[in-house]
Amino acid sequence: MENLTSVRFLLPLLAVYIIIVLIPFLQSIVFSLTDYDGYDFANAKFVGLSNYQAIFQDQTLLAGLGFTLLYTVATTVLITAIALPLAVTLNRKFFGRNFARSLFFFFSVPSMAVLGLVWQYIFSPLGTGAVNTFLGKFGVSPVPWLSDPALAKFCVIFIAVWAQVGWHATLYLAYLQAIPADLYEQASVDGATRGQQFVHITLPQMVPAMGVSIFMLLTGGLKVYDLPFTLTTGGPGNATYTVTQSIIVTGIGSGRYGVGSALGVMFFLCCVILVALQQIVTSLIEKRLS
Repeated sequence: MENLTSVRFLLPLLAVYIIIVLIPFLQSIVFSLTDYDGYDFANAKFVGLSNYQAIFQDQTLLAGLGFTLLYTVATTVLITAIALPLAVTLNRKFFGRNFARSLFFFFSVPSMAVLGLVWQYIFSPLGTGAVNTFLGKFGVSPVPWLSDPALAKFCVIFIAVWAQVGWHATLYLAYLQAIPADLYEQASVDGATRGQQFVHITLPQMVPAMGVSIFMLLTGGLKVYDLPFTLTTGGPGNATYTVTQSIIVTGIGSGRYGVGSALGVMFFLCCVILVALQQIVTSLIEKRLS
């Protein structure tokens, strides 16, 4: 009876999930095998895997996939590498600790779209941009921050790391505060240094938090859209083009729903593979350190 009661409570949520997520996804799979143009599906013709082949022949779509993967891996590695030691530092007692915690967390409060518009002025390649104005005082000529492909990629990743590192440090901080202080006291009595305490006590206890943080970074990075779009509109060229922007522009903007759906299905499979690998690696690390 308890199981039946639980199922009854879950039925409304399951119905919403089926209607909003599962059915549209199955429709996308069907659309990806046709030349559907978004108007009348009855006139759509079955084209098999032609839409998937078109993805690998379209340099714009490949550029979007390449930058999305670069953005995802770079932000995940950099944020994890910075947020964890930052959380350990913020967990110690020092003057202004609460202010420092609030300051780092504040960076993640504004939306990425707003940050993109603000940083667009800061990193403007013109001489009137904030950074170039500052560099100009030292005789440095304007740097093409957002007009050079390599620098544009750097700017997008830099802003993403700057904006999210405080939030993930707060996540790690919550896990750090749950570690019993007795473990550190016993380790100090045994003569363990701070480095040894971090490796043998803090790091193993933080593996679950790292799993949650990395999972959120991977999923968030793969579906990124707002920051690159508001900062560079995917340019210069296709340097900061993303998969989500490709799906919107190709599927909706160009009326190629078949190709857009195929790209969406491939994007979903990439997400599943990356997240599955992340879960497996996290599980292995947790077993090894436990």
